[in-house]
Amino acid sequence: MLEKLPSAIGHALHHRRAGLEKISFNQIDLRAGTASLQLTSLAFGDHEAMPARFTADGEGTSPPLEWTGVPVEAVSLALIVEDADAPTPQPLVHAIAVDLPPHDSTLTEGALDSKELEGQVGRNSYLLTGWLPPDPPPGHGVHRYAFQLFALEEGPPFSGTPGRDALMKAIQERAIASGCLIGTYERPDGSIKVGTGATAAAAATGSSEANSI
Repeated sequence: MLEKLPSAIGHALHHRRAGLEKISFNQIDLRAGTASLQLTSLAFGDHEAMPARFTADGEGTSPPLEWTGVPVEAVSLALIVEDADAPTPQPLVHAIAVDLPPHDSTLTEGALDSKELEGQVGRNSYLLTGWLPPDPPPGHGVHRYAFQLFALEEGPPFSGTPGRDALMKAIQERAIASGCLIGTYERPDGSIKVGTGATAAAAATGSSEANSI
């Protein structure tokens, strides 16, 4: 959807971002439990670029995830994925999953859009269930997608397909540990036309130098 926006809009909104401080992980102080869960992916490293197949420019499937370090007293896990750099007042929610088993485990590639988690997937910011593929505006720069996992104690069950507000309430009341993995993605400025031969090489060099600043 956003790939069709003119690059000029991306440039105009370049400094308008929700902010990493607003993601769920940074809104909840769990003291010693903060960042005690180790959340990783076989597809990308922390603060590294996500392959295009997990975005709106590819197949749009959800990436695989793995975690360890879940406290023995946890009864369930909850996952929320947010875009900290969305040009919106709050981070854009890309996925929610609740009532995940309380032990060291994994989510396979595409799990957030499959029947593997039927009845456990909440609503994203488009009010749909499942994985909302990263789709940053052209020219807006790098977006950081925060995969956040919370270990929860016993408490009231989630009803229906919970959104961010319902999940945050449960986290505030029941969370005892958390973990965060950040994957990045950037859609190039569509207004830049790269030619062939020397022109293409010059453009590629300029892009590399700009990214190193």
